[in-house]
Amino acid sequence: MLKILKSQDVLENLTRHPARKYAAMYSSWFGGIVTDPNLMMIPIDDHGFHRGDAVFEAAKAVGGKIYALDRHLERMHVSASKIGIQMPSDLRDIAIETTKASGLKDCILRYYVSRGPGGFTTNPYETQGSQTYLVITPLTPPSAAKYENGVTAKTSAVKIKEGFFSTVKSCNYLPNVMMKKEALDAGVDFTVSIDDHGVLAEGSTENFAIVTKDGRFLVPSFERTLRGITLIRAMELAKENSELKSLLNGVEQGSVTLKDVYEAREAMFLGTTLDCIACTQYDGRTIGSGKRGEVAAAFQRALLNDIEQGPLSIQI
Repeated sequence: MLKILKSQDVLENLTRHPARKYAAMYSSWFGGIVTDPNLMMIPIDDHGFHRGDAVFEAAKAVGGKIYALDRHLERMHVSASKIGIQMPSDLRDIAIETTKASGLKDCILRYYVSRGPGGFTTNPYETQGSQTYLVITPLTPPSAAKYENGVTAKTSAVKIKEGFFSTVKSCNYLPNVMMKKEALDAGVDFTVSIDDHGVLAEGSTENFAIVTKDGRFLVPSFERTLRGITLIRAMELAKENSELKSLLNGVEQGSVTLKDVYEAREAMFLGTTLDCIACTQYDGRTIGSGKRGEVAAAFQRALLNDIEQGPLSIQI
């Protein structure tokens, strides 16, 4: 017969689970910050949990500086407005205070704003109001060997997200999960989605771009991909950074086909955790020289410099 647990029983049982490396969590439902990973929970009837009815962002701090936080929050506001979720006005302050409470200098800030708790149907109006959760976890970028040698990728068989849903960064991320599973099962680092016309979109949590044979930095259109914060900053740096300007013959957005990738001088993934990492093998084919190219290396240097001393970083 199953035991009916009391509050104290639940609290004691929580400590029996394996330790988790989560440093701090802000919860509007709790009304503050907790630093015990066992207490980092959300209500089971929160629509963000059982319906994916929430928006999210992941920013990072490096060396005690949060990078591009305002741009992440701006994109979160855009996603929330598209699906009618009310956003709080103090997200910036919450990010800074929770990161300080974590004690971490290098970390990921995982933001979630949900429709809120209050029922289990698909009715968005049955909730008690939107809730904000922020979890601070250690930053774990790829290994130095991955940056030096590049990563592998293949074309995904997971159907690309359709129009509206491809531009909202919601917590309904099952296709992205299946793309990551697909990559791991195939023994590659990433997969890239593709539409019915053979045009590439993005990875499961990162943008994809190439350097064409004639030296253009070519980025898939944002019509069916998220406007990646790191990618957009890279596009800006490509026009501002003297080293990148000397290596590139312009920056363009448009259709990127498999033929373009196979014949590319370089290919790369860009994202919050990655910054810029070269893709040296795609669909089993060697890209460029098969080693990290000079453009990917230059982008990585430019982004690291921007994080350290650029205008988008906030000291905590």
